[in-house]
Amino acid sequence: MLTLYITRHGETEWNKEKRMQGWLDSNLTEDGKNSAISLGERLKDIQFTAVFSSPSGRTKTTTELILGDREIPVHYDENLKEMNLGQWEGKTQNSIYEANPYEFEAFWDSPHLFSAIDGENFDETQARALKVLNKIKKDYSDGNVLIVTHTVIIKCLLSIFKNDYIENLWDGPYIHDTSLTKVQVSESGYTILLEGDISHKQLDKV
Repeated sequence: MLTLYITRHGETEWNKEKRMQGWLDSNLTEDGKNSAISLGERLKDIQFTAVFSSPSGRTKTTTELILGDREIPVHYDENLKEMNLGQWEGKTQNSIYEANPYEFEAFWDSPHLFSAIDGENFDETQARALKVLNKIKKDYSDGNVLIVTHTVIIKCLLSIFKNDYIENLWDGPYIHDTSLTKVQVSESGYTILLEGDISHKQLDKV
């Protein structure tokens, strides 16, 4: 049976500043690095058949910190990049709301109605996530696969796993940095074993 271990990158400088990142990037904070290392410790006994990562800097760094000295080839897939947020990227959430209140509220409250300025909508982002999922299912019928990506991609994948509508995308637990989602894949469908779990982050405080 195929088991997916799906996580988000560690906390970044722009996360702390409440800036939208999208396809732009910022460095991991010290907390973000420590959380990635803690997740790596949590997963140290899992034998990964493959690792797939977004090529963004924050995810590449997170992947490296999770794997440590383990020599596992990493597949960097453009389709795992965060949702393209167009003109919003690099701007604070407050400034975006002031300039585009309707669009900003739609992003969080009515994702099926959201349309980015020079960016992607949620359906387009989910289509990318589905391409990666189908590739992994085609190439790996069993084993453990680690996926390191971004909040919206993970939420889109969860929507697929649950066979749910885009309008319900933000339901359920928030996807915090380095949170762990674990999903079993079989011929009959998907079984979510963990969703957005952050129990390892408590290790950062010890």
